[in-house]
Amino acid sequence: MAKKKAAEKEENVETQEETTEETVDPKDAEIEALKNEVSDLKDKMLRNQAELQNFKRRINEERIKDRKYANVDLVKSLLTPLDNFELGLMNEVEDGKLKPYAKGFEMIRRDLFEVLKSEGLAEIEADGKPFDPNRHQAVMKEPKDGVESNMVIEVYQKGYMFKDRVIRPAMVKVSE
Repeated sequence: MAKKKAAEKEENVETQEETTEETVDPKDAEIEALKNEVSDLKDKMLRNQAELQNFKRRINEERIKDRKYANVDLVKSLLTPLDNFELGLMNEVEDGKLKPYAKGFEMIRRDLFEVLKSEGLAEIEADGKPFDPNRHQAVMKEPKDGVESNMVIEVYQKGYMFKDRVIRPAMVKVSE
């Protein structure tokens, strides 16, 4: 009889354990689901905030870049007249009446270049320098005695940089 009571007691304990395992309070499940949802929403909110900050940073960087290079088209368009001034001034003026005009044109060319220089224009040094494909455009190669290979030996057209960008590479002849 004592064995029967002990066996019944064990069965009661086992059934109680099973019922407690099986009966999960629906409120606890709902609370857990809401906690998960809140966690997911917090994560999404943080991601959205990070995306917004990155967007603002990119827009600001683009705005700064746009301001920095705002004049590049104007400067590019003024390079041809600057070249024409230099070509015109290469010839010596022999007529005494035209010398003041030539001097005036030289002053205009110099002033124009100085204004462009103050805005960020810089001439690319090329003659006698090593060939740099990022700054020079080789139009000819020619062997030349006493000159190392890949050195610029003649400049056909000056190259220019605006701030830190090449806006026109120098057209050059390179030694072989």
